[in-house]
Amino acid sequence: MRASRSGVLLGVTLLAGACGGGQPEAPPVEITPGLTAFVGARIINGTGDPVVENGVLVVRDGRIESVGPQDAVAIPADAARVDLAGRTVMPGMINAHGHVNDVRGLDSVALDEEHVLHQLGLYARYGVTTVFSLGGDNEASMAVRDRDNRRADLDHARLFVAGAIVTGPTPEAAREQVNEVADSGADLVKIRVDDNLGSGRKMTPDTYRAVIQTAHGRGLRVASHMYYLEDAIGLLETGTDLLAHSVRDLAVTDELITLIRDAGICYCPTLMREVSTFVYESRPEWFDDPFFTQHTEPAVIAALDSEEWRSRSSSRGAQTYKTQLEVAKQNLKTLSDAGIPIAMGTDTGPAARFQGYFEHGELELMVEAGLTPMQAIVAATYDAARCMEVETDLGSLEPGKWADFMVMTANPLDDLANTTSLEAVYIAGNAVPGV
Repeated sequence: MRASRSGVLLGVTLLAGACGGGQPEAPPVEITPGLTAFVGARIINGTGDPVVENGVLVVRDGRIESVGPQDAVAIPADAARVDLAGRTVMPGMINAHGHVNDVRGLDSVALDEEHVLHQLGLYARYGVTTVFSLGGDNEASMAVRDRDNRRADLDHARLFVAGAIVTGPTPEAAREQVNEVADSGADLVKIRVDDNLGSGRKMTPDTYRAVIQTAHGRGLRVASHMYYLEDAIGLLETGTDLLAHSVRDLAVTDELITLIRDAGICYCPTLMREVSTFVYESRPEWFDDPFFTQHTEPAVIAALDSEEWRSRSSSRGAQTYKTQLEVAKQNLKTLSDAGIPIAMGTDTGPAARFQGYFEHGELELMVEAGLTPMQAIVAATYDAARCMEVETDLGSLEPGKWADFMVMTANPLDDLANTTSLEAVYIAGNAVPGV
């Protein structure tokens, strides 16, 4: 991944009404708090619609009031103006499979509200404005979600949570765990159907059937971690609501495509999860990328650039994941070509899976797999929102939705690596600090 970041904070100009040449100066107009017009940018709205050049985005109290070409949008005289001429704007990214996690750097820490806010701030500084944390969450995560998700003064990523991962191992135990997750107030249920390349015990069909039936009975959707084609088919036949990783052992089949299409669900490839298993076998070039190092402690980089981590990344399992990444990329292209909705996800949050930075890498891997830059952007914005059923409020730059967006100095439709030219991030129309 390469960076083209300018390293300069966005210049903001506040204007309060214009006066015509040769006319008496108009009385000053008082700026209305919470009303801002972002003017002059190229706007990618996230839905795949044509780009708007020289666009205007009017935001009132955190939500988009109007958006469109500058000659078609009336800018309220009492709006503050932010000049985005020469920039490109797109919706903030939605990570359909991330984790807040009790990890900071490479170390375990307490999963309290301070840590949750730290992690959501980190995601936001990279342009990830909504995170679905699929497992490992607790009451602190839910407290932040409940307090902050609908605040008009929000300046960190929005959070949705899956609570504790349901593990079984029996159908009876799984039902009890699902009910505990539902009682905790989680937004969805997460299960793992994987034997970790033969090193562990996989959840049985009877158990995941019990999970899905119980979760649906409690009004909750189920996100399924899986690896094998056979398990993906079994989960779809049983009614899972999201395939939360790629099929990595075999090429996807027409049977799988039909099952996904008939179920109306989405596929979340998490390609960077595979990268994280083997990439430290040598020093990654992005260890010297300012877009990465600006929010990463030097001690973390030094620890990963060590024989210990090189040994881990050279293990047999890691090398298997490296090989199967190519299968995952081919399957992504096949499913995308078949019209299956793709939801961007990364499985970031565990140690050495870098929240925020890896999401930009995920987009680039999608393009390497054969998607167009626009398709990758839609997967990270509007389609991710649709897949996670939050599209009423999030995922695209359309009237009525929260004003969550990224500002870049270069156009990602020319080269998707240009998302790293990130200059500012806004959540509910508020500038995220530290970008």
